[in-house]
Amino acid sequence: MMKNYFDLTGQVAIVTGCSTGLGVQMAKALANNGATICALARRQNLLDEVCRDITATYGVKAKGYACDITDTARVDAVVDEILKDFGRIDIVINNAGTGAVAPAEDITDEQFEQEMKVDLFGTFKVARAAAKKAMIPAKYGRVINIASMYGLVGNKIAPASPYHAAKGGVVNLTRALAAEWGDKGITVNCICPGYFYTPLTEDVLNSEFFQNYAKTMIPEGRYGNEGELDTAALFLSSPMSAYVNGVVLPVDGGYTSM
Repeated sequence: MMKNYFDLTGQVAIVTGCSTGLGVQMAKALANNGATICALARRQNLLDEVCRDITATYGVKAKGYACDITDTARVDAVVDEILKDFGRIDIVINNAGTGAVAPAEDITDEQFEQEMKVDLFGTFKVARAAAKKAMIPAKYGRVINIASMYGLVGNKIAPASPYHAAKGGVVNLTRALAAEWGDKGITVNCICPGYFYTPLTEDVLNSEFFQNYAKTMIPEGRYGNEGELDTAALFLSSPMSAYVNGVVLPVDGGYTSM
């Protein structure tokens, strides 16, 4: 008997930061395997475009919910809306994030606090709401937090201490939640992407200086291509990955191996 190990038919997935970039790519990967997509970001017009495309291309339900993940009341309200619309939440991909780049000595308190509010506290708020309202009652859930290879190591090319701190927090938040919720049928895992093209990174990654750096520092000698993060997200979202919990998975071409 053949199995589709990544079959997500009937499952409902929240993807944050799902108006552009990697969030959209992962949402499409889940939709391609049958999941209903609940796309979260701040701009409703972009969410509506993404959801129309997903429904037209993959034949699944997709709905956008405007949400600032730093707003606790709004996060809780959106989770309630999703449960009203679809009756369940099986998967959360916490992808929304930001990035302050400046020498540490010049970083302001406001920049540091904002990074923590979005990347770390926002990740927690979405996971907390989905677990409390949907996953713990159902005794099932898959939470995938998108951190960064910069949550595992420092770097000398793009000073970004708040980003490193916040993403390092996401890495260990993942372990903490995995330990707390593992006996409730919920797995919590973390993906640490390397350099991928997004609207926020395209100009920097295309610079000659950065490309030369990548050839030196990335064992594969290149950036990640579109779609190369998708299978990690699918693997961790799968019902068949029930014994994978608290894992931190770099998808970085080997950057953190050196």
